[in-house]
Amino acid sequence: MQVTRPSVRDLAQCLKRPSHLWNAVAVFLGALLISWPTFFNRFPLLYPDSMTYIGDGRIVARAIFLHHFSDYYGMRSFFYSLVILPFHWNFTLWPVAALQCLLVACVLWLVVRSFAPRQTILPYLVLVLLLSLFTGMSWYSTLIMPDFLGPLLYLSFYLLVFARETLAPWERIILYLISWWAITSHTTHLLLAAGLCMILALLLAVDRRDFHHRIRPVLEVAAIVALAAGSQLALYSYLYGKPSLNGEQPPFLTARIIADGPGRWYLEKHCGELKWAICNHVHNLPGDSDEFLWGADGIYQSATEDEMRRLSQEEIPFVLATLRAYPRQQFSRSAASFWGQLTNFGFDDLDASSWVLDQFATVLPRARSSYVGSLQARSVLPLDLLDSIQNWAVLASLAIITVFVPLLWRRHSPRLIGLSIIIVSIVVANALITGTVSMVEDRFECRVIWLVPLLAAICVLDWQANRKQAKQRTAIAAISRNQD
Repeated sequence: MQVTRPSVRDLAQCLKRPSHLWNAVAVFLGALLISWPTFFNRFPLLYPDSMTYIGDGRIVARAIFLHHFSDYYGMRSFFYSLVILPFHWNFTLWPVAALQCLLVACVLWLVVRSFAPRQTILPYLVLVLLLSLFTGMSWYSTLIMPDFLGPLLYLSFYLLVFARETLAPWERIILYLISWWAITSHTTHLLLAAGLCMILALLLAVDRRDFHHRIRPVLEVAAIVALAAGSQLALYSYLYGKPSLNGEQPPFLTARIIADGPGRWYLEKHCGELKWAICNHVHNLPGDSDEFLWGADGIYQSATEDEMRRLSQEEIPFVLATLRAYPRQQFSRSAASFWGQLTNFGFDDLDASSWVLDQFATVLPRARSSYVGSLQARSVLPLDLLDSIQNWAVLASLAIITVFVPLLWRRHSPRLIGLSIIIVSIVVANALITGTVSMVEDRFECRVIWLVPLLAAICVLDWQANRKQAKQRTAIAAISRNQD
């Protein structure tokens, strides 16, 4: 029997129809590209809150599996801490960074495939490379924080609702799990996920043509939100004896409204007739919410356990009373904070922290020497350069999106419209929630702003895919006419 050697054309055809093995290799390469900041920095990136997430996992795990309860479990997400615990065991953080990069790579693969199902590998790798080099995607994917899960949650909602037919059953299960973990890992993710469900329901009510087709996936994502909220209620009830969605959270709203000014004015005017715990500090209220909550001599850090409890209990009555007394002034301050958060998405929060270094002794003792040798620990990361690159990338992306908006609506692509609505809504809502409720901090918006360049790239990819299809249809029509 004669064996023929494959021609160049045959090899090209094989590459156009990649097997599952080649798909897996592409996703692995994508994860490797995303992880480059860890190799550049010589250690996974850390933020002060990272050490709390890493350290709290053991305490919560002991309570759940060994019934060794504690009086205090921390104030961060227990679910993020629990999931990453088997990947670090308070020994090394490299597996955690690898897990996070792999999840980002997988979700991006599914997004790209939903727009380019026939030739996915090359567009996918180009997209990942561009996002890794010109945005904060890679930096926040390698940061040991639940921040990377937010964009994955919103992209999962897009895939489950608008690109459901492109997903295999096992892929949908993975997206369910990612979404559940993301929602349970941060209060902001829960609020934004609930808001997205409302937006999706509103879209169904407005456009009833796809009602029967979209109602099931919308109900599914709503069920994921409900399940995540129920999981939080159950865990906090088990640990503390009472249900809660956020555990022992500091009084963020109290700190915010005092720093804005109206809260201070209200207390100075009414503390003579009130018995609130905050009134004990009316003469030394800080003008910065960060100092109020985390300063060594700040009101919250120096408060007794009873005062902390009272500050939390009195928070909502205090905020409502202030809003009734100074609605216009507070709205003005909140609007300024929202705009400030929307336009601030730099990398300054990735700078070194002496507190992080101090925590290694109890949280990651064997990894301290490796961290000390990192660029982050030595404060030599090129953060200003990263700021400049990302700012230009976002501006260029906004220009591209603006150009493609008329084409988007003229062609009426349900997937691209759905992705656009989700990304625009999230970028705006994230700034609104974090800027007005907590504080204006670069990290809050930087963790989601890379979705804007992603949307611009998808617009170009979708346009190219439609051009190819149009050329193919024209060629087929010409051949049909010639045959006739």
